[in-house]
Amino acid sequence: MLAAVPMADPRPLLELTVLQGSGRAERSDAARNRERILRAAEELFATRGVANTSMDDIASCAKVGKGTLYRRFGDRGGLALALLNEREAAFQDEVLRGPPPLGPGAPAADRLRAFFAALCDLLDRHLDLIVDFETVSAGGRYRAGFYGVYHRHVAVLVAELAPEADTEALAHLLLAPFSGDLYLHLQRGAGVPRARLLPAMDHLVRGLGPGS
Repeated sequence: MLAAVPMADPRPLLELTVLQGSGRAERSDAARNRERILRAAEELFATRGVANTSMDDIASCAKVGKGTLYRRFGDRGGLALALLNEREAAFQDEVLRGPPPLGPGAPAADRLRAFFAALCDLLDRHLDLIVDFETVSAGGRYRAGFYGVYHRHVAVLVAELAPEADTEALAHLLLAPFSGDLYLHLQRGAGVPRARLLPAMDHLVRGLGPGS
């Protein structure tokens, strides 16, 4: 039997190395540039779509030099991750400290169901951004801090329902449909919208053991 993994760390989500600061306080002008860039990217992504927005477009809209943009974020995937981190931090807080069943206080099976539904909500709102991040930054989904949080959370809940199971492997399998690329395929290619996906996930949860 694998030992249950510890509960997710409630600190803010980790970012990729290219986005992490040095630990020193950010200069006020650098902070203003960062905010202008993020808001410009957010506006352009919303109006034009992620795939139709270039780094040059973002630099022009934010009124910063292209060198500043690339030094700060690396590429469009880095920008997408920075925007996703803002949303993921709020989502993580709901999971760790919000009301049940998504937050603590509900049975493990109910928390899993609520978590999968909340992941669908997150993907439905930001699918193009998530797909772009995962496409531009190869393997970025698994290096980004939020996947580790998801995995630890699901593994802990699975361990409550099926303590003899390989909880780490099961957590990866249960999270697989919520990768941006597969979720996009299910929704727009395979004809498996969330109205079909969530009952299928519920079937898997019920198969984990008594109490589910």
